[in-house]
Amino acid sequence: MIRKRYYTAAITIIALLVLKTAAFVVDETKMAIVTQFGRPVRVVESAGLNWKLPQPIQSVRLFDKRLLVYDPKPTEFLTIDKKNIVVDTFVAWRIADPEKFLETVNDREGAEVRMADIVASEMGAALGRYPLHALISIHPDSMKVAEIMGGVAQGCRTTAELSFGIEVVDLRMKRLAFPEQNKQSVFDRMRAERERMAKKYRSEGEEDAIKIRATADKERQEILATSYMEAEKIRGEGDAEAMRIYGAAHSADPGFYEFVRTLESYRVFLDDKTTIVLSSDSDLLKLLDKKGN
Repeated sequence: MIRKRYYTAAITIIALLVLKTAAFVVDETKMAIVTQFGRPVRVVESAGLNWKLPQPIQSVRLFDKRLLVYDPKPTEFLTIDKKNIVVDTFVAWRIADPEKFLETVNDREGAEVRMADIVASEMGAALGRYPLHALISIHPDSMKVAEIMGGVAQGCRTTAELSFGIEVVDLRMKRLAFPEQNKQSVFDRMRAERERMAKKYRSEGEEDAIKIRATADKERQEILATSYMEAEKIRGEGDAEAMRIYGAAHSADPGFYEFVRTLESYRVFLDDKTTIVLSSDSDLLKLLDKKGN
């Protein structure tokens, strides 16, 4: 009886061990690959309790099914115009084909090593077809960063999915810099370019200023000439009207007109500092002469 109990307990323990190695749990953020003697036989993407054959017949490998971000080290490349640049990128990716992923790269570290090679290859080939001003320029129309990165992302996406079962969701450039040994020469060229542009703008500004001043002087002369013509016309009309009024006044009363004009002449040239020598029969003195009064 005791021996039977031992057998039962032993069988129960063995059964529990078998069940323990046959059951596995998949988390919401994971996917599982069931392998049989090292070869993948089944992919489990649904979360919860699952079953397999006990070890060592079948084993389970868990992988993250979320979107992952890989940040490779900055890499130096050469543009078509022989300029060295350092590009810093990041890659957003996820596992698209778990079985191929397991067979080719095995784990995340292996996948990132492969992606570093793919990104470097695609980036080097793409940048080698463009000059530096397609990446850095003061003219937005000449910059091709979006076009370059779009082509690099598409090339990486195709290679990674076909070869390693990896889906490249996005690939972007974080930073673009120059190698330390080239920075000073690049800055000197940039400074010289800015000075050249500044001189060009100053020259164009001076040329425009000369044109504006010439136009303003021309308009000023035209305005002055027109104003002078108007003034002369008005002055002539005023003189004509004055002569008409004088003529009318003279015709109405010649004696009174002569008297008024003589008084006006006195007002013009006579003051306490003026000495005048005139003949006794001068018309200017007739109003001052008592006999003439």
